[in-house]
Order: sequence, then C-alpha cells, then structure tokens
Amino acid sequence: MQTDFVHWYPLSDADRHAPEEPGVFQVRVVDGLLDYPSGKSAMVHYESSTNLRQSIALTRQQHPEGDFLCRHQSSANPAVLLQFVRSQFTRRFGCEPHWPAPQM
Repeated sequence: MQTDFVHWYPLSDADRHAPEEPGVFQVRVVDGLLDYPSGKSAMVHYESSTNLRQSIALTRQQHPEGDFLCRHQSSANPAVLLQFVRSQFTRRFGCEPHWPAPQM
C-alpha cells in the first residue's frame, strides 16, 4: 500500500487544512525525537476518522500541552490505511506511537 499524506501543518491550524472527509491523520512533535523500543521517532499518534477536520480538532483540544504538527490523507477506506501505517510504525519502532509525558 502507498501513502500520500499532505504536508505537515501545525495542529493548531487544522481547521484551515483538514477536510470534512474520511481519512487518516498523523501527529508528531515539532522538535526532537522520542525514544521507542527499537529507535527514535517524532510520531506520537495515528487515527482514522469519518471527518478529518472534526477528529483533528478534538485531538487538538485533548492535547493542548505542547506544539505538534499534523498531516492527513483522505481515504475511502480509512481503517485499512490506519492498520497499514500503524503496522509499519510498530514493525520499525517496536510499539505503537504514544504522546510524550507533559512537561512539568
């Protein structure tokens, strides 16, 4: 399977970038890399949705603790695309992506 995600944009600007279409979105930290069992990655989240704009906005509200970048890919079958990108990540980094602990 091939992916064709749009360019990264600030999670805070999702309302201007994400369409009201089904698809998958990814979220990453702006700077640096996070430790995973078999490598480092900036990725923190993958999710499928029937309405990308709505789901990305909800994710932004649930994670106001830091700066994140987001990108999306519209898809007629978001569940299949999500399974593909998650399996690729898990195979490479040894686990699912996860949000970093908030800075105190």
